[in-house]
Amino acid sequence: MSQGTHPDELPTEVLAAVAGVVGAEVTLLSRLPGGFDVGAMRVQLAGRANAVLKAWPRARPDQLDESLRAQRIVERMRGRGYPTPAWLGVGATATHVWHLIDFVDAAPAPELTPCLVEQLVEINGLQAGQASEPYDHWSYAWRLATGQEFGQDLAPSLSRAVAGLSGYSSVVSAVVERLRQMCADVPPPRAAPDMVHADFKPDNVLVRDGAVVAVVDIGNAGSGTRATDLTTLQWHTFQDPRLDGVRRRLRTRILDLVGWEGAAVLAATQILTQLEWPIRHGRHDVVPGVVKRGHRALDELSALR
Repeated sequence: MSQGTHPDELPTEVLAAVAGVVGAEVTLLSRLPGGFDVGAMRVQLAGRANAVLKAWPRARPDQLDESLRAQRIVERMRGRGYPTPAWLGVGATATHVWHLIDFVDAAPAPELTPCLVEQLVEINGLQAGQASEPYDHWSYAWRLATGQEFGQDLAPSLSRAVAGLSGYSSVVSAVVERLRQMCADVPPPRAAPDMVHADFKPDNVLVRDGAVVAVVDIGNAGSGTRATDLTTLQWHTFQDPRLDGVRRRLRTRILDLVGWEGAAVLAATQILTQLEWPIRHGRHDVVPGVVKRGHRALDELSALR
């Protein structure tokens, strides 16, 4: 994580709550790049090493439970050698939910390379059979991809936004209709055996001297198939023609894990969420590129049916 330049203000009660949990005075140093709401803040713990504090305004009754779930997953996965920083504390005030993690002196991956992808595939393998929380990204992906109501939604607001994507434009409607048809007859998944990071992208991979030293931003982790994370990784290989061979290898691995129908569901979910984000944030200039990449992903997968 590289150091930012301007510390953001946090309510004093948040810093007091953190200090009470970790037993040390907390001093804000700087904001770290990326993130939403308050974002990630580099902090100094008195008499101890630096740490990273993330805090969000309370918006849902179960928000603290979600952070506690992520903390349990981190503890379990670190015990199995998964390279994610330790969580030092989790808590909430009347206005915010926060968590504190170890600071890792490394930078987000500036780009994917074949060597980096190879390392990430190996790390992804550590997720096999490690489902430990009933937070099923696999079934949720199926619901998003097929447009069906099934069970309890993980993210109701996202589901509603995805359901309305076709109304954005005719070109968005065309890609949504195409992926819906591709997934229409896919049955719901039967099992969720693996741990799923749920945001396995270069921004969340910290590297030093070409080696992956940490995978971060694990707050939405849950269960499902680890092919979910490989599909996210595959999405980012479209940005560089030199990664075409890497993408083929990733696709082969995904097909080995979940078969063609499962790969279609995961590809469709990736496209839908990649469309929803820029539309929600008013990044209309980004949408045509996502549509083009979405059709290309579907073309490549359809050629293997």
